[in-house]
Amino acid sequence: MEAELIWLLAALAGAGVFAGLIAGMFGVGGGVVIVPALYFAQTALGYPEETRMHVAVATSLATIIATSIRSVMAHNKRASVDWDVLKTWSPWIVVGALIGAALAGITPGRGLTAFFGVAALLVAIQFAFGDVNWRIAPDLPRGFGRAGLGGLIGAVSAMMGIGGGTFGVLLMTLFGKSIHRAVGTAAGFGIAIGLPGALGFVVTGLGGEGRPPFSLGYVSLPGALFIGVLTVTMAPLGARVAHAIPASALRRLFALALTLTAISLLREAWVG
Repeated sequence: MEAELIWLLAALAGAGVFAGLIAGMFGVGGGVVIVPALYFAQTALGYPEETRMHVAVATSLATIIATSIRSVMAHNKRASVDWDVLKTWSPWIVVGALIGAALAGITPGRGLTAFFGVAALLVAIQFAFGDVNWRIAPDLPRGFGRAGLGGLIGAVSAMMGIGGGTFGVLLMTLFGKSIHRAVGTAAGFGIAIGLPGALGFVVTGLGGEGRPPFSLGYVSLPGALFIGVLTVTMAPLGARVAHAIPASALRRLFALALTLTAISLLREAWVG
């Protein structure tokens, strides 16, 4: 048991450091690293398949709150945060996050794993092969378009345990924002997704069996605390790295991180 706990702590430490860098660089809240790390750590420790992905997603959402705050503050110092977008889009993202957490709570574990893998792979393909000059429109939609897209970002991100930057960056670049502006702004989406999403998983996971010790609903409190501290510490470094890398290289790195995550989890969902 001691050896297993040591490996679990090592996995959490590695995930926390790398997730902080990813959060600062890409505005994704680190969930693309945290979710698979927690999932495979639970697999190694023998936790049941039906709860592994739920715990991983829920715990990731809890860590994203503090990480996103730190990341958006770091990007704001470089004037790369569009506060008007955050203010007008966040209410719809919150609504979507609550819906997504509720749906994830009733989705079978293997189905939730496959959902994460497919969604991450689609976004990775767009970032790897899409043209940075592609534009749907010169500015972000308003009215029903804002409500629909904001709700969709919140729902899908909550089901994946990611901070919204994954889809927020894609959305804003397609609607005319520069990659660095999009990354800085999308970092703030994590706050609107992490808090309501984590609360939703707390409610849906109450009384569930097969969860790690000291879990509140599906949220592992020790995991959230340990990873949260490390990601908050590393996020500012990631933000500095992001502004030192050309936009094209930033996109390729983002695509690579998502592709590796997607492949590993799709394989797990298929093989079991």
